[in-house]
Amino acid sequence: MIIIYFGVVIGIGFTARRRVKTSMDFFLSGRSMPAWITGLAFVSANLGATEIIGMAANGAQLGITTLHYYLVGAVPAMVFLGLVMMPFYYGSKVRSVPEFMLRRFGKSPHIVNSIAFSVSNVLIAGINLYAMAIVIEAMLGWPEWVAIIVSAGFVLAYITLGGLSSAIYNEVMQFFVIIAGLVPLTIVGLHRVGGWGGLTKAVEQTSGVQHLSTWVGTGIGDVTNPIGANWLAIVLGLGFVLSFGYWTTNFTEVQRAFSAKNMSAARRTPLIAAFPKLFIPFIVVIPGMIAGAVLGNQLAGANNSGLDYNDAIPKLIQMYLPSGVLGVAVTGLLASFMAGMAANVSSFNTVFTYDIWQRYIRPKMPDSHYLHIGRMVTIIGVLVGIGTAFLAAQAQNIMTYMQTLFSFFNAPLFGVFILGLLWKRMTTPAALVGYLLGIIAPTIVWIAYLLNPDLFATATAETLYGAIISFGTVIVFGVLVSLVTKPKPEKELSGLVYGIGKIDIHGDAVATDTKWYRSPALLGTVALVLCVALYLPFL
Repeated sequence: MIIIYFGVVIGIGFTARRRVKTSMDFFLSGRSMPAWITGLAFVSANLGATEIIGMAANGAQLGITTLHYYLVGAVPAMVFLGLVMMPFYYGSKVRSVPEFMLRRFGKSPHIVNSIAFSVSNVLIAGINLYAMAIVIEAMLGWPEWVAIIVSAGFVLAYITLGGLSSAIYNEVMQFFVIIAGLVPLTIVGLHRVGGWGGLTKAVEQTSGVQHLSTWVGTGIGDVTNPIGANWLAIVLGLGFVLSFGYWTTNFTEVQRAFSAKNMSAARRTPLIAAFPKLFIPFIVVIPGMIAGAVLGNQLAGANNSGLDYNDAIPKLIQMYLPSGVLGVAVTGLLASFMAGMAANVSSFNTVFTYDIWQRYIRPKMPDSHYLHIGRMVTIIGVLVGIGTAFLAAQAQNIMTYMQTLFSFFNAPLFGVFILGLLWKRMTTPAALVGYLLGIIAPTIVWIAYLLNPDLFATATAETLYGAIISFGTVIVFGVLVSLVTKPKPEKELSGLVYGIGKIDIHGDAVATDTKWYRSPALLGTVALVLCVALYLPFL
């Protein structure tokens, strides 16, 4: 089944290659994709290692509190992207998020953002590669380094061939493969532990009742929940800074919406993705909880078990699934990691080629030159990702590692963007100083935590407080520096700042976009209502 799957992946790459005539085809699919395709690709690009291995690890370690990463930490930000941010992005016709930074603030913040994004993306690509290696090593017995290189080779092949179109079409296919692989695991796992009632009893015996509630133990001054943070830190750190920073400014995700065929499709992309995102916890977090209940302290490395929380899903697959279903599950896991890495690589090559190479190194070259550079940079990105995979191997919980990277790179960028979008007085020097200090501040917090782990209850809590400190640093210094420096003329801010100029969100609409069930406002409202409804059983 794995061989067949890899064959289909490469076949899609060759098919997509026929449509790649220009750099815009390679990097943004010629802005031709329908909303349902980009919506599924949007959620599939997120279903990489951080989602499957990382969220299952969180399920084993933190229990049902992991729901916060979906219901506070994802869907509201996805709705905000579709309803508020996407008109600015798509309306300005920028080719990347860093290019929007260039339009709003100028060259200095732009180059810093482009470099920071490129660094963070190859680090995150390494996480997906490492997760792939875990599964291949566990299931096929290959050495970790062999698994990393082979996995990277297949991702490199189909991205180099077909660019973003290849990634998107594969991500749509991978979405269904992932679901087909994880649903049986959840069903069989729940059956083995005696259903939901048996799972809750087992979790209470191994971990404690706080792992079965989302908000219990989050009172200020009375923190007993497994995340180790109070409700204010969860809402502000995860639900606002980290969540909005990731979903609204991370080009790896936003790129899928940029490839949509018109404004309506671009706005609906994250809103369509929000609905499957709401139900992903049931096939990711619950298996993690089952692994935590069944394996107990083994996942924490007790008794020299050789296991950690990242092994929750692979170990559960080994224990519970028969050979035929095992093939589907393993293929689903490989699909998820390939989707995640492909998203990282395709956004990395776009930003490097357009925002660094074309803008500062070799401007005004023929389009064919940038298409060629894009393919070369793809190779470089994958090779660097192989190196960073071994960095990810040092983390016991790759989700915590990922959140640490987000607090370094996404949190300060969101601070700069939100202040720049809402306040026309914000200046270029303010954006640069705020952004740099916003990266430095959480780095200092993280180093302080490494030197003194008593500063925060858990590593997860450190990422939340680090993100809040980063965002606050950006806002404070952004305002202070803006007040003593000269802003851009208002005429240069049209369509880039809220309330200045008018963005036409209906100008490129087609007849079917006006149907009531395609209304972005309706889709966003329903998604938020479902968020609240899914919280209620686990309060």
